[in-house]
Amino acid sequence: AERKARSFGQTVTIITQFVFVTFILLSTSISIMAFADSCSRPAGASKGSDAAEGTRKYLLGGNWKANGTVASCEKIIAEFNGAGPIPANAEAVIGVPFIHIPICLQSLRSDVEIAAQNCSLTGTGAYTGETCASQLKDMGVTWVILGHSERREGFGMAGEDSELVAKKTKMALSEGLKVMICIGEKKEEREAGTTMDVCAEQLKPCAEILSKEDWANVSIAYEPVWAIGTGLTATPEMAQETHANIRQWVADNVGADVAAAVRIQYGGSMKGANAEGLLAQPDIDGGLIGGASLKLDFFTCINAVPSP
Repeated sequence: AERKARSFGQTVTIITQFVFVTFILLSTSISIMAFADSCSRPAGASKGSDAAEGTRKYLLGGNWKANGTVASCEKIIAEFNGAGPIPANAEAVIGVPFIHIPICLQSLRSDVEIAAQNCSLTGTGAYTGETCASQLKDMGVTWVILGHSERREGFGMAGEDSELVAKKTKMALSEGLKVMICIGEKKEEREAGTTMDVCAEQLKPCAEILSKEDWANVSIAYEPVWAIGTGLTATPEMAQETHANIRQWVADNVGADVAAAVRIQYGGSMKGANAEGLLAQPDIDGGLIGGASLKLDFFTCINAVPSP
């Protein structure tokens, strides 16, 4: 009887432990699924024809920079969700501050991808204050903006040089993110006629560290620094000349196949009023849009892409 009682007690203990472990596992799964379920974003809609095979699809990126409150995000998300279909030959992405990534992943229409505005050079670990590419990918972010002129210049801190931007780009790509690499000259460099010297120096470390396969997930955002947030904009002809020169540089230093396929966005104060003229240029494949992306004018830019 004593052996039976001991055996029964052991059985109860095992069952109890099994139930407890199962409960913990189920609770963890439910917790994970709860976040995934909460990210069932409203569907988007498209119009028109997709880009023809062998041609580049337009890439319209927005950059909210360090702007927005929860209330303002909810407002612009509601406006974007009701903005109508996106041309099938255009890809739309919004770069939002880290703290607003969750609300966008939960409520912004599913045909607008989410980008971070930076990521670290490191993986996970003892790197206080950093957000690494694998964490962004795990959360559902698909793009990251790297090398923006504001980060290259610095704001009360040391700026990022082109070698660091290239290393961060390689890290982001290795974790499955797509990257918008920003380049561009200052006003005095434009006036001195050194625009392409500057752009080439900024691109060179990327050309050295990235494989041809990496470039399939990279876009180049040409942002003349003198036109960012100033209201000044390069004319479509000026922008086209620089974009064509950048494409030629990529052909010469990476490969003609990469140059033909890589998308080059214009990022110097593009807005609804000038987007059509800029996007009509043969080597301008989209925009990286600042102030206008915080308003419904972002969709005016998106809808300005030429029909295929």
